Amino acid sequence: MSPISVLITIAAYFAALFFISYLTGRKADNAGFFSGNRKSPWYVVAFATIGAAISGITFVSVPGMVAGSGFSYLQMVLGFAVGQLIIAFVLIPLYYKMNLTSIYEYLENRFGVSSYETGAWFFFISKMLGASVRLFIVCVVLQLLVFTPLHLPFAANVIFTVGIVWLYTFHGGVKSLIWTDSLKTFCLIVSVGLTIYYIGRNLGLDAGSIWPLIGDSDMSKIFFFDDINDKRYFWKQFPAGVFTMIATTGLDQDMMQKTLSCRDSRDARKNMITGGVLQIFINLLFLILGVLLYSYASVNHIALPAKGDEVFPFLATQSFFPLIVGVLFTVGLISAAYAAAGSALTALTTSFTVDILKSPKRKTENEVAGIRKKVHIGMAVVMGAVIIIINMLNNASVIDTVYKLASYTYGPLLGMFVFGVLTKQNIRDKYAPTVALLSPVLCLILDINSQAWFNGYQFSHERLILNALFTFAGLCLLIRSGKAYIR
Repeated sequence: MSPISVLITIAAYFAALFFISYLTGRKADNAGFFSGNRKSPWYVVAFATIGAAISGITFVSVPGMVAGSGFSYLQMVLGFAVGQLIIAFVLIPLYYKMNLTSIYEYLENRFGVSSYETGAWFFFISKMLGASVRLFIVCVVLQLLVFTPLHLPFAANVIFTVGIVWLYTFHGGVKSLIWTDSLKTFCLIVSVGLTIYYIGRNLGLDAGSIWPLIGDSDMSKIFFFDDINDKRYFWKQFPAGVFTMIATTGLDQDMMQKTLSCRDSRDARKNMITGGVLQIFINLLFLILGVLLYSYASVNHIALPAKGDEVFPFLATQSFFPLIVGVLFTVGLISAAYAAAGSALTALTTSFTVDILKSPKRKTENEVAGIRKKVHIGMAVVMGAVIIIINMLNNASVIDTVYKLASYTYGPLLGMFVFGVLTKQNIRDKYAPTVALLSPVLCLILDINSQAWFNGYQFSHERLILNALFTFAGLCLLIRSGKAYIR
């Protein structure tokens, strides 16, 4: 695809996006920005959440991982579905009962101000890192397809990318995101589905013959029970999927903000369960696409890039397929990336305004609106700066490190919420930040030395569970005698 073709595709997509954002967000007040006025239809929220949950990294990475990991990722996705059931029946009723705008207000009510601020700051750091890395991947693709051919620097790319996210979330917040994310989810699903169709047709396959090809492929193995030291081992992937979903969705202001915009807890529960089922099928589509991409390259003797992340972009945009496949790839990529980034920017603005600045408790409606708009700009600027720093460091190990750090920050959140929900004990709140900081440190020490200390065992996603256990144990040491917490 030429740079002009990519720009035209992006421009047409965002014209529709801005139109929807204008219609839905033009009358939004602070309540509309933060919680959608609690009027969002649950089925629209369920559909919209898929777009926010699947990032640009998922879009390019999942198809590329089948060569080395097969369909093992589905083990974790099945864990995601179980985690969403737990969120639906445990956390959602709790959040609605307390009428929360930010879910971290629960920690203030349950433990105290120190725990509340700890949770908010851990979320802020994790979400800023995660959202920035996701947008960085998109910026890299756009740099190759558009900005380098037009002789424009990476900084211009970042300003363009972050600026668009800021523009369409500026007025409406969650009220707009519900509908713009629905458009992005639709584009995402259609782009993946049609790409599978065109690649299958190019291979001479119809709908009936694609399934035998997938089933016979060595890359379609799902379950791995043989080697406990293998990162694909089922009892690493599935439990990690359960707790990862609870931590990164149920305890994440970004993901829960749209869910809490539903009318009541019953509708929010329907949204969560439906989203869990849809997520299984969407990720399966990405894995099927991966098998077809590698099969196509093998049949046509195409030398693929060494990195799996580059396989889909390489084949989709280098004229191997009809132009429509490149267009669909571009639309799908920006749909996935901007859904996640827009959702993250809105959640960061909400959490910083409500949790850290505590503006709604001390200000008038107009004053809160002014602060919220300034924070929104500030979050966009910080996100852009982080993306530029990541590009300056630009190597795979840095990106892996950033993601590992982001996963560590959810561990203390998970441990604090589990302790709060499962026990009725009060703690010495002022020491909660110390526990939350020490837990990831202990987890990192074990992670670094696991192979030497545990006969070659390597930690994978289960480090999140270990991190949460350390936090839970630390809070047990902070239990104070006296009247128990009453829900």
